[in-house]
Amino acid sequence: MDLAGRWLAAPADEELRRRLPDPALDDRGWEPVAIPGQWRLEPAFERSDGPVLHRRRFEAPAPAAGRRAWLVFEGIFYQADVWLDGSYLGETEGYFAPHAFEVTDQLSAREEHLLAVEVACQPPRDRRRKHNLTGVFEHWDCLARSWNPGGIWAPVRLVETGPVRLAALRVACREATADRATLDLYARLDAVGPGHVEIRTVLSPAGGPGSGGRDWERVDQLAAGTNRVRWRVSVERPELWWPHSLGGQARYDLVVELRAGGAPSDVARVVTGLRQVRTSRFVTTVNGERLFLKGADLGPTDRALSAVGPSEAAADVCLAREAGLDLLRVHAHVGHPGVYDEADRAGMLLWQDLPLQWGYGNVHRQALRQAAQAVEVLGHHPSVALWCAHNEPFALDLPPGGGVPAKEALRLAAGQVAPSWNKTFLDPSIRRALERADGSRPVITHSGVLPHPAWGTDSHLYYGWYRGEARQLPRALARWPALARFVGELGAQALPVDDGFVDRSRWPAMDWESLEKDHALQLRVLSRHVPPGAHRSYESWRAATQEYQAEVVRLQVETLRRLKYRPTGGFCVFLLADAQPAVSWSLLDHHREPKPAFAALAAACAPVVVVADWPAQRYPPGGKLSLGLHVVSDLRVPLEGAEVSARVAWEGGGRRWRFGGDLPADGCVAVGRLEATLPADTAEGPLLVELRLRLPDGSVVGSEYRSSVSVGQSPRRRHSLRSAPK
Repeated sequence: MDLAGRWLAAPADEELRRRLPDPALDDRGWEPVAIPGQWRLEPAFERSDGPVLHRRRFEAPAPAAGRRAWLVFEGIFYQADVWLDGSYLGETEGYFAPHAFEVTDQLSAREEHLLAVEVACQPPRDRRRKHNLTGVFEHWDCLARSWNPGGIWAPVRLVETGPVRLAALRVACREATADRATLDLYARLDAVGPGHVEIRTVLSPAGGPGSGGRDWERVDQLAAGTNRVRWRVSVERPELWWPHSLGGQARYDLVVELRAGGAPSDVARVVTGLRQVRTSRFVTTVNGERLFLKGADLGPTDRALSAVGPSEAAADVCLAREAGLDLLRVHAHVGHPGVYDEADRAGMLLWQDLPLQWGYGNVHRQALRQAAQAVEVLGHHPSVALWCAHNEPFALDLPPGGGVPAKEALRLAAGQVAPSWNKTFLDPSIRRALERADGSRPVITHSGVLPHPAWGTDSHLYYGWYRGEARQLPRALARWPALARFVGELGAQALPVDDGFVDRSRWPAMDWESLEKDHALQLRVLSRHVPPGAHRSYESWRAATQEYQAEVVRLQVETLRRLKYRPTGGFCVFLLADAQPAVSWSLLDHHREPKPAFAALAAACAPVVVVADWPAQRYPPGGKLSLGLHVVSDLRVPLEGAEVSARVAWEGGGRRWRFGGDLPADGCVAVGRLEATLPADTAEGPLLVELRLRLPDGSVVGSEYRSSVSVGQSPRRRHSLRSAPK
């Protein structure tokens, strides 16, 4: 039975809390609310931080003899206390995993019932020591600080089982080759009493008629209460699941059936895939094939998860594949189930963060429990390629607007190198919990901790945003190569295409405070790179921010692709899409309208690209031009007889080059160097670097770089870049 629909709700106070479970309480004046839902979506609670009391009256028949009834909450933000017919069932904590309570006695006693739930999602009092494991939903610089995700956001159901319930199922593919694959299965069974249970496991091609499947049977002796059972199944000559750039996405229906006393008792069904993922120094292999990971960070589809449908969640995955990406990093949250289903279908790898971001206190036990739950909820998805325990485990509370007070800057710098409770104790504990619960995937202790002799993982390199200029990245990576092993975040903010929330009529006296507080704008940082005062109109400034973001993304992605496997294993651009109306790092705004940076990323992530070193912002007459030229191929086959042509043009002159040769599979080749000396009498004007690569099949890809020839110091940001794939 689905208990979705209109419930009644009221803000909590001490008197109502005490009377909430009482069927005699008059709730006719309470507000109707939609469940699944979140209370901020309701006009009566749009500014509430809770707690909020919920009630639902319903009728349900008594379970048949020998059957058990369960009340299941698929998702609650973030904590709840639950009563049925005046009896306290228990409490919940954690938003992404289901919570179940046995209600056999209550449903057997009467037909009419009252379900009462108090839901709390307390905003953090100290953002450096949070207690709710809600990740980006409660503490993120891409969401309004005032947002509260509280509510019963996922379905609520009554379900029936026999005497043995399959309370949880973990699925892990530890080995997968063309000859053999193995699945390790772990089940948590709840038995009403001691006895035997028959477990039947059936694996068959997904979506098929049911033929061609394989099944395994076993019998286990159970005690009353919770039992844990592990077993392994092997598949000979399996159809493997591959990332979309390496192969097809074969999937299997996995069914685990329980029989007790000779009758069906419970069943679980999931769709899974057989594949093997390994990493070594952030270089990833899938089924033994090496893959350079081109990715983007994925935030929530919408800040209100209850408002997201499967098609909306799937759309982000499809857009990422259109951009040529192989990887999405599910950034500091567990997303809508539709994200994972579509990633399985589309062959998109997922880097899965747990919902921990920045500083926490006294959450150790809860974090370990939720790490195991994440494996239970997501472990069967072949797209989930690795786990990450914690994003940027630093005790930070940065103000809106992008300014970093001196004390916070010192705290951040110290957090990179000094031990801390989050980084040194909490995160390794979570990593070990993930390894125990899964064991089939790589686990990263945390993200954004710079490489260090004692610790360190991937790098968050915001050259061209928080740090210096975008063109400083190659020099930094040359000096500290370990920074380039994997770049988990890079990018810059830009105004969105759909900017209806901006009152442009007030230009230039905008409501900057509201844009910073409610729409994520970091004006202090953006003004360093694209100052509003340099533009006569809002439209001009908006276009300049978008051009700048596209330039930063393209330049840095090209740099990292040139370092393919030497030492770079991949990158993630921050951020794919907005979860609310925002001025952010996103490539797609909250309505999924693409900014120019989306096309720039797609061009830089093409399977084969020809790229040059970045030209200087300006060259004086008589200046020397020296640019390295590279071709990068992600194709799995070599290309014989490729031809590269290059042209550098300035006012009144130019030079041409031509190169030819073979391109290895999945590699990067240094083609040559473009060297030219500009005439001393060159007139001021644009300078163009044009590259063309003709592939053996006759297709052409290319790139263009624009700079300038000028006397003296040119104005900042004179040059621009364009990508010109054919």
